[in-house]
Amino acid sequence: MKLPIISGIEVIRRLKRAGFIAVRQKGSHVRLEKFDGEKTLKITVPFIRR
Repeated sequence: MKLPIISGIEVIRRLKRAGFIAVRQKGSHVRLEKFDGEKTLKITVPFIRR
């Protein structure tokens, strides 16, 4: 099963709905973080429009 191709904007939008916060952007990449009790989940998403 193939995953659907979605834009970086859509990935960021969905992660924000899941509780992630955009903390910085450097060039074409956005760093999102989610504080989960004792852990901090960090995800870097390439900001590509499709």
